[in-house]
Amino acid sequence: MTNILISGASIAGTSIAYWLRRHGFTPTVVERAPSIREGGYKVDIRGKALDVVERMGIMDRVRARSTEMRVATHYDAKGRKVAAMDADLFGGREGADEEIMRGDLNEILYDLTRSEVEYIFGDSITSISEDGLVTFERSPARRFDLVIGADGVHSNTRRIVFGDESQFIRDLGYRVSISTVPNTLGLDREEAVHAAPGRTANVYSTRHDTSAKALFMWSSTEPYDYRDVAQQKRQLTEAMAGVGWKVPELLTAVGQARDFYFDSISQIHMDRWSRGRVVLLGDAAYCASPASGQGTSLALVGAYVLAGELASHARIEDAFAAYEREMRPFVEKNQKLGPANVKGMVIPSKFAIWVQLRAIKLMPHMPGRDKMIERIAGPIREAAVAITLKDYQAGHQRTQA
Repeated sequence: MTNILISGASIAGTSIAYWLRRHGFTPTVVERAPSIREGGYKVDIRGKALDVVERMGIMDRVRARSTEMRVATHYDAKGRKVAAMDADLFGGREGADEEIMRGDLNEILYDLTRSEVEYIFGDSITSISEDGLVTFERSPARRFDLVIGADGVHSNTRRIVFGDESQFIRDLGYRVSISTVPNTLGLDREEAVHAAPGRTANVYSTRHDTSAKALFMWSSTEPYDYRDVAQQKRQLTEAMAGVGWKVPELLTAVGQARDFYFDSISQIHMDRWSRGRVVLLGDAAYCASPASGQGTSLALVGAYVLAGELASHARIEDAFAAYEREMRPFVEKNQKLGPANVKGMVIPSKFAIWVQLRAIKLMPHMPGRDKMIERIAGPIREAAVAITLKDYQAGHQRTQA
């Protein structure tokens, strides 16, 4: 188990590349994009994922890139401020929890590994043989001892080895779109939110960012092609038609954005995460959905555990089995957050929106404030720490039996 191919230079992919090197393996990362993906959206690092970041020695760099969001302000259709709440409470963060832009975290992880890990950009896997021979779209075929699919919810590795995505994906009934837009609202570490029945618009600007991110979420089960951007923009425009506040001008800006993102809010559920010499990691194996707020933490913890178990077992199948034993209860706990959280992000009726905004407005003055906060943060905190991390011996790789 010396030469390992990782498909995807995502958070999961770059993280496990780091840990594999620490355990004496030789990882190679292949990424379809021409370079490490920049930008993206805000992501949270909580609970045991913070311990992983500490063990990687990058906590100072992560803290230095913190979004430092201050407040989430809610506006009505006419642009009037109707409620505000602390940004950490809005995001379900507490204590040492950290928030960072996805692209910033990926850059930190890439910089940590680029000098000792082979990265192949602009390429992807086309086949994986049982004997470990891997073919690529552009590069010559190569043989690897095992392959790790860390290539996201629409995993190419999963499709090749396990079958069509439709077997594993669970659409929660919502769509999400995120793009970079001009900061015309003059936001400074602030989220500006407008909710309409079944639709939510959120614009935010983080520390040191002169632009802003426009995030839209809405109820929908309409089919779409995740590669057809024109179709996706059309669905977004149709879904947000008639919504007030700043939504019309935001949609115009999104139409010109170069980093348009669109997808369903979905989860991946699989009975097994490995087959033969191939194993899946992060969203490819157990996407919890963006609504969970735990996708990045699952990727960081999963990478730590998988690399550690590979270093602790002589046989691949034993390592894969141990990886699943350690991770599956943690994954299941975190996946439960998604369906519950999204219902609080996209409100179905005017009355329900009024109730939510009223509660936010009165929260600082209510005697049961602490209980209300615990209802928001408690389940996330419990899920974030629902695993005991082993102290895998870095630099050790068990010899083959």
